[in-house]
Order: sequence, then structure tokens, then C-alpha cells
Amino acid sequence: MSWFVTLATFLVNEILSEPAYLIGIITAVGLIAMRKSAGQIIGGAIKATLGFLLIGAGAGLVTDSLAPLGTMIQGVTGAHGVIPTNEAIVGIAQDRFGSRVAWLMILGFLVSLALARFTPLRYVFLTGHHMLFMATLLTMVLAGDGRSTVAVVAIGGVLLGIMLVAMPAFAHPWTKRVTGSDTVAIGHFGTAGYIVAGAAGKVVGKRSRSTEEMKLPEGLRFLRDSMVATALSMLLIYLVMAVLHLVKEGQKTAFKAFATGTGGAATGTGNYLMQSVMQGLQFGIAVAVILFGVRTILGELVPAFQGIARKVVPGALPALDAPIVFPYAQNAVLIGFISSFTGGLIGLALLTWVFNPAFGLALVLPGLVPHFFTGGAAGVYGNATGGRRGAVVGAFLNGLLITFLPALLLKVLGAFGDQNTTFGDADFGWLGALIGNAGKAGGAAGLVVVLLIGLAVLGAAILVQKRVVETGWDPGAARDALMPRESAAMPAETGTAPAAYAKIPPPAGAPAPPPAP
Repeated sequence: MSWFVTLATFLVNEILSEPAYLIGIITAVGLIAMRKSAGQIIGGAIKATLGFLLIGAGAGLVTDSLAPLGTMIQGVTGAHGVIPTNEAIVGIAQDRFGSRVAWLMILGFLVSLALARFTPLRYVFLTGHHMLFMATLLTMVLAGDGRSTVAVVAIGGVLLGIMLVAMPAFAHPWTKRVTGSDTVAIGHFGTAGYIVAGAAGKVVGKRSRSTEEMKLPEGLRFLRDSMVATALSMLLIYLVMAVLHLVKEGQKTAFKAFATGTGGAATGTGNYLMQSVMQGLQFGIAVAVILFGVRTILGELVPAFQGIARKVVPGALPALDAPIVFPYAQNAVLIGFISSFTGGLIGLALLTWVFNPAFGLALVLPGLVPHFFTGGAAGVYGNATGGRRGAVVGAFLNGLLITFLPALLLKVLGAFGDQNTTFGDADFGWLGALIGNAGKAGGAAGLVVVLLIGLAVLGAAILVQKRVVETGWDPGAARDALMPRESAAMPAETGTAPAAYAKIPPPAGAPAPPPAP
């Protein structure tokens, strides 16, 4: 039996937890189903894998460039508390629950494929690292009360499978609004924040122009290049925080901020300021790398996925990582990051002065990485339904969510709640808190309540799919009636239906959506 555990652990840790490998395998399977040549199969799989590695490289650059800024912000604000970091809490949990996580993840993926095949929820979740994160969370919460391995894996696997097909369905009306087509879904466990952002945009931004239509003076035309605008914005943020950090902490402490990043400690005031400039520019490079990786993946995976859709899960859509929406509104990504981070700071203030004294909730510091990725995506969703106001308000609400939900989650993680880190994205927070509190009933009763929660999520997702997605409901239709469509129509050669807000065309290789009925 031990060799089964070893094999399962290998599959999870070395293959299924690596989204690049998973994407390459799925692309190869799709090309095989389409009966492509061996060269096309190998080339397409490798290119799709490289695309995801590009995203990973860009994400690493983002993390490195934001690390010193996080140190500066903590020094300026004086806040100390929990920093939500998915990778950190998963690494801690692996030492105790490694084999159970492996089995739960494999079972959950198989359950999701079965649900995609035999229910209206035709989504295949391809974000491998988020599958691992959710499998770890479910294991931690379910095993915390001493339940058997069989019960944890069985119940957790069913819940994971449900989440892998349900969350893309909940977000899909909003995702179609972002992409302008029905060829890809969002497969990321920050979905609650994206839905809230899209709904907020629908409420506040009916007459608000898109973030991509910002009118700039002639002398600022260079800011229309999103890479330049992103780098310049982060450069200014870095310089402001660097000066405040230097004034408050003094040279000895401030100069050490860059020892946490890719470089060494600053050697003088001039070197300290110029390292701040360099880190802001590095952030712009990181975003450009991520966007290029997204385009590469879409160009290979989406066409290849048609083979899987026809052979294995007819009508299925690939559910991909959050950066997949970044190219559709690049200004909104930066606006969303800043707004989400602002929401995180205000949420921290509320926790400090109100909710920590009243309810004992932990202080959750605004982690720059989750605020960039989920906040950036929330900005895109908010912009799609509400333009600039939607991007700002929607991402701000996302920032509040990923501040308060981790604080609630810590209450049910038992000993893991003392690790100074936790899961950062919205869906981990609300699901973990629900399952954790339901499990407190203990024994069979607790498991029944947990299963009922899973079935409720599944039923709600099927209802949304049948009543909302398949009926073609457009969350931005009211805004379209108020905004002039000719100012935002996309070029005809992209093969994508015009949208009522400006965005760049989908990357080459993405198939055209089906014609309107």
C-alpha cells in the first residue's frame, strides 16, 4: 500500500501541483484528440508549458519587486500581524498532512471531471497550484478534529470536486463580459472577489468610461503604453514609501529594506533611492512577462482544448488562472491593485480598532502579492461592468474581503492559526470558515452538515448555469444602453463580438465565439 501513497505523492507534488506541466499535458491530450501530428503535439504542449512558466517567472519577479515595498509599508505603518501567503501555509501543512492532501487532490480532480461530464457545469479547472491549495485547506479543516484519513479524503475530495466546477460557473457571466466570448472561464479561488467587483461595477458605473479610454494630455501620450504606465506608477509609489520609511526609521533600518529582495542592503541615501527606482521598473517588467505568458497559453491551449471538449467532456471550457483576464483591461489591473491594497489598509485599521478588541480577530496585513493578482483581476471585472468607478470600487471591496475572510478563517484552523500566516484569497476564507464551523458539530453529524454545504454550493452553481449562463444574461447590458458603443467596438479582424467597453483584442490563436442566435 505504501507504493500507492508514494505514487500519489509524486503525482501531486511533482506533476499535478505544477500548473505548467498540467497545462502541457492537457494541451497534448487535446491535440491528440484532434489527431494532430507528433510534431504539432510536442510543439504545442511545450509552448503551452513555456507560457505558464513565463507567468511563473513574472509572478516571481512581482514577488521579488514587492518584498522591499512590503517592508517599507510595515515600517511606516508600524503594523504587525498575520500576512496571508498561500504557499507558506501549504508548506507548513504538508509536513503533517502530506499523504492525505495527495489523495484528496487526486480524488477531487476525478470528481470534478465526472461532474463536468455528467452535469451542466462543463468546466475543467486547470490551475494546478490552486487545486493543491484548496486540497490542503480542506484537509487542515476536516482533519483538525481527529477524523480518520478515509473520512477526510472522501468528504474533502467531494467538496474539492464541487468547488472546481462550481466557482467557474458562478463567475462565468462576468467572465464572458470581460473576454467578450465564451471560450475560457476563470479557474482561481479568488472568485468571490471577482463576482463582488463585477456586481459593484454594475451598480456604481453605468455611465463611467472604461479604464482603457482614459484621455491623457498630448504630453502624457506615452502613458497609454500599459507597461510604461505600470512601471512609472510603481516607481512613484516606491519613491514615496522609501522617503517615508527613511524619515521614520532612519538610515540604519531603512537601508536594510532591500536585503529582503533581489539585491543587497543600500549603501547610502542615493543608492537607497535608486534601488527604489529599479524595483519600480522591475515591477513593470514582471507585468509584461505575465501578459506575454498569458497570450502564449491562450494561443496554444484554447484551440487544443476543443479536442478534449469534443472527446472527453463535450462542451467543456478551460478554467484558467487569474492573470488570464489581465490582457483585456491592462490599466484596470494597476488601478485594481492600488484600490484593493487601499481596501486592505482600511480593513486592517478596522480590525485594529474595532474587530480585534470586540471579537478577537487577528490583524491581517495587506499582502502585496494577493492584492496584486486578485485585486488586479477584480479591477478588470469591475471595469467590464462599471468602467473606472467599477474598477476602483470593485477592487476596493475585494481588498476588504481578502482582509476580513482570512481573519475569520484563522478562527477555525486550530493550531495552524498560530503560524503567522494563512490562506489569502477570498474563496479559501469563506469556504474554510463555513466548513470549519460546520465540522464543530463533531462525528457523523458534522460530516453530514459539511456534505450539505457542498451540495448547496453544487445546486446553486447548477441553478446559475441553467438560469443565468445558458440564457445569455449580460451583467453589463444596462451600461451598454447608456454608453456609445462605437467608441469601444473592437476591430473586426479579431473575430470577437463588439463589447461596450474598450479592451485589447484577444491574443492570436484564440477561436472566435459562436455567432449570436
